[in-house]
Amino acid sequence: MELNKYITLKTIIGTVSGAIIGFGYYYFIGCKSGSCPITGNPYISTIYGAVAGMFLMFPVNKKNEKENGSGN
Repeated sequence: MELNKYITLKTIIGTVSGAIIGFGYYYFIGCKSGSCPITGNPYISTIYGAVAGMFLMFPVNKKNEKENGSGN
């Protein structure tokens, strides 16, 4: 049970951090003319950042070498 809380907290932190970075990218670097589809809109850049942060922090199943059959 403790591991699930850690994974959930890690995913939430990654999502929120990504959203902050996505909005920061729009605010400081983004396209001010509005012609850029991602960086010209604060909502879209924030959502893209949140999704990227979530995927980076999402747990990945790693298998041991013994489970793959390559270990002796």
